[in-house]
Amino acid sequence: MRALEMLERLERALDDSGGVAATGDPDVRDAAVAVIFRVTSGDALELLMIERASYAGDPWSGHVAFPGGRSEPADASLVSTMLRETREEIGIDLSASGRILGALTRLHPMTPRLPPISIAPFVELLTGDAPLVLSEEVAGAFWVPLATLQREDVSCDVEISVGGEKRTVHAFVHGRYTIWGLTERILRDLLSRMEE
Repeated sequence: MRALEMLERLERALDDSGGVAATGDPDVRDAAVAVIFRVTSGDALELLMIERASYAGDPWSGHVAFPGGRSEPADASLVSTMLRETREEIGIDLSASGRILGALTRLHPMTPRLPPISIAPFVELLTGDAPLVLSEEVAGAFWVPLATLQREDVSCDVEISVGGEKRTVHAFVHGRYTIWGLTERILRDLLSRMEE
């Protein structure tokens, strides 16, 4: 199946991005991330991932993630949050060089050690040439072929260390990168919708 045909099918399986509203819960912080696709010259799909910079006290320090972050009072919507955070973190203005395909299911951390946050993932197609300009919050960025993430041998259980404690988690392993936690859950939602 051609890349654009796959994206059209995915778009039909996504939620309406305009229907994603803030939680309205004063104890929960809203956030939004961008799940960004691009079509390669070989008519394949790739997803953009970032590696967060390491900071003391940051629970997501050094993790592989999607660009995005917490909502600010000046953001008109969670789509605005996603666009602003993507521009700030990786220098891509998706309002100029992207198109929203829809939204994935909102999710929350499953461990009480993490701050109470509600994350809205928006799926975007990069429609123009947009060089990456990484902020100090981002240690690196890389494109992952969708076909790689769909391979069974890339999805596995791995042992990680969280706060000095060993845990076994579901993950995607791509080269030196281990994609787990909230990002792994977003990817599972995305991949399941591409199978429908």
